[in-house]
Amino acid sequence: MTLGPRLRGDDSKKTETSMHHTHYHRPTSVADAVKLLGQHGDDRLIAGGQSILPSMRLGLLSVEGFIDLSGILDLQGIRVDGNAIRIGAMTTHAVVAASKDVGSRIPALAKLAEGIGDRQVRNRGTIGGSLANSDPAACYPAAALGLNATIHTNTRQIAADQWLKGLYETALGPGEIITAASFPVPEKAAYMKFKQPASRFAIVGVFVAKTAGGVRVAVTGAGNCAFRVKALEDRLNAKWAPESCDGVTVAADHLNGDLHGSAEYRAHLIPVLARRAVAAAG
Repeated sequence: MTLGPRLRGDDSKKTETSMHHTHYHRPTSVADAVKLLGQHGDDRLIAGGQSILPSMRLGLLSVEGFIDLSGILDLQGIRVDGNAIRIGAMTTHAVVAASKDVGSRIPALAKLAEGIGDRQVRNRGTIGGSLANSDPAACYPAAALGLNATIHTNTRQIAADQWLKGLYETALGPGEIITAASFPVPEKAAYMKFKQPASRFAIVGVFVAKTAGGVRVAVTGAGNCAFRVKALEDRLNAKWAPESCDGVTVAADHLNGDLHGSAEYRAHLIPVLARRAVAAAG
């Protein structure tokens, strides 16, 4: 499909604006999507479109073409995989939130998905799109870090600790497509988000999990990408209790500061939300 020229008129005549052809592809398999990526290197993969389309409307992004992954049924769905929940990349937030498998095994992940955006965003946005975009205030990257998830692509498996590289940057390479994410079932976990009321993105969000390998504390909204807080992990490994978070100081250096909250305010919120998360996890 080609999106052709638009006409703009005034009282006397209509003039044609500069023509921009945008092509659109909707593959039905991962192999076809990878092939299209090789043929159209400047095209953008589109999952739910909840990040790329607003960026285009704001004039922040120009796209030559789209490779729409919504037609690849193999990328959808949730299944129990041993002691983990495997979620297909094109599974929407609403499906994750409503999943009985997720709700019974990792209720913190279901609650996180239920709190993303509004109903429209939850019904269109996908877990793969969120992980690939690595928005600094997105919720899923914190869950991936907190639960020690594995990101599956068409070529390899990537541990969550190696996934996030920086602002909107991940370990995803050229020709790679996220196919699924596997979340190990923790002993206990909870997510607490201090949200921006309009967008419902996290000003600060903290995901705390007690796992077989120890406690993991992951933060979103405060830095250029989600990150772990070792000081809180050490305290909670010594004693799993809300009060273990008291007195932990998080440096404000390199944290985000904007009209919603200064870097110092975000630093203050991290142990406060961690405490609440531990209390909620039990």
